[in-house]
Amino acid sequence: MFARITLLAALLIGTAQAQTAPTVRDAGSPSSAIYIGNSFFYYNNSMHGHVGAMIRAAGLPPMRSSSVTISGSGFDWHDVSSYFRPNAVGSYSFDARNNIVFNNNTRLFDVAIMMDCSQCPIHPRLGAVFTEYARRHSETVRSHGARPVFFMSWAYKDVPAMTAQLAEAYTVAGNANNALVIPAGLAFARSMAERPALDLYVADLRHPSLSGTYLAAATSFASLTGRSPVGNSYTAGLEAETAAFLQRMAWETVQGYFGVRRAAAE
Repeated sequence: MFARITLLAALLIGTAQAQTAPTVRDAGSPSSAIYIGNSFFYYNNSMHGHVGAMIRAAGLPPMRSSSVTISGSGFDWHDVSSYFRPNAVGSYSFDARNNIVFNNNTRLFDVAIMMDCSQCPIHPRLGAVFTEYARRHSETVRSHGARPVFFMSWAYKDVPAMTAQLAEAYTVAGNANNALVIPAGLAFARSMAERPALDLYVADLRHPSLSGTYLAAATSFASLTGRSPVGNSYTAGLEAETAAFLQRMAWETVQGYFGVRRAAAE
């Protein structure tokens, strides 16, 4: 019991200690996105698919998405410029009837959602690499007419102090590069504090369970669209009550992080 109380306290304190406030609060209503990251994205049949399903269930215009991931990768492993070259990533996709649809090659993606490795932003050796490549990749993304978005990853289950550290690192980088930040890590901390029995992790204590991926997707949906995920009919196969709880955790986190009540929720 004492260990559980200590863990919950650490999570709550860690969330509260994310001092820097984000200055960018709008993703510009993207209609297409590229997710650039690692296994945190591709677990559970890829997070971008869950975000897309929530968008469709909400009756919003579809957001075409591609996911480019490398296992264990950090920012510096990705050649982001190559992902925007003509007739390559995202140049065609599949419609509901599995027909190939060719996309606009002049502007393949509206936003690039990027994450570093799970420790890199706060690692004593790799933190400087995170800062440098956050700047480089933001410049590259903008040079191709897209907007950079940073995905704030979550703490390891047994290292809750990472929550505040990652939140601070990503928020500072977001502000420095005029980039929206998706506060998934803070949503994990909020969920664990309120319902610790709901496991957001698999056995390695860092990769997401289906519930974890769903929470991250709901937080991404709310951040990218400005709309509440509460009441969304897409549940990823989770029990309805569990999905509803995670939707609420995502929306409360997004509202708290950005410090505003998003217009779509009024």
